[in-house]
This record gives sequence, C-alpha cells and structure tokens, in this order.
Amino acid sequence: MKALHFYGIPNCDTVKKARQWLQAEGREFTFHDYKKEGADPAKLTAWADQVGWEVLLNKRGTTFRKLSDEDKTDIDQAKAVRLMADNPSMIKRPLVEHDCGLLVGFKPDEWAEAL
Repeated sequence: MKALHFYGIPNCDTVKKARQWLQAEGREFTFHDYKKEGADPAKLTAWADQVGWEVLLNKRGTTFRKLSDEDKTDIDQAKAVRLMADNPSMIKRPLVEHDCGLLVGFKPDEWAEAL
C-alpha cells in the first residue's frame, strides 16, 4: 500500500470531500494543515519541478485575487513559490504525495487510478 501525505486546509470543502473519499476507500494518510504548519518553499519548488507551478498556483481563489497588480504580473516559478509559501491558501488543494507521484486537486476517477 502506498504511503499518502495529504496537504490542505481543513475547512476547505474540496479537502473535506477528498478526505472523506480516502477514508471511504480505507486509505490511511498523514494530513499537513497549511494553516498550522505552513508551506515549505523547498517542497513547493520540488512539486513545481514535477507538475509545473501553473498547476500548483490557485489563481481562482480570493487570496490571489486580493494580491497587488505587481504581485499578479510577471509570475515565474520562483515568484509563484514565494507567493504560495507566504500565502498557503494560494496552493491548489488538496494535494497528495504518494509513492508514484503527486495528485493536485480532487478528481475521484484520477485518484482511484493513481492510488
């Protein structure tokens, strides 16, 4: 069985659905709460190298929309990592690290196939 490390914010509806799905599937996981534990820039960089910073950075959320125009322009990987480390709410969630890769966002079919 693959080790699962689940990252998110507990009160996020999508995170709640994904946690319930994992529990219903009988999957054990460790949960990393961004609000309490923050986001490690080195881990964010590794994830961005793996899936692309564009996949990780949630531009649809309130936190991103409230950024200054300067922060919202000319985003590259280094800037995206800094923004996400400073504002973990901007990391697309949930995010699950497993032995064979990384899942970003909750898509039950994709998760079932990967896990």
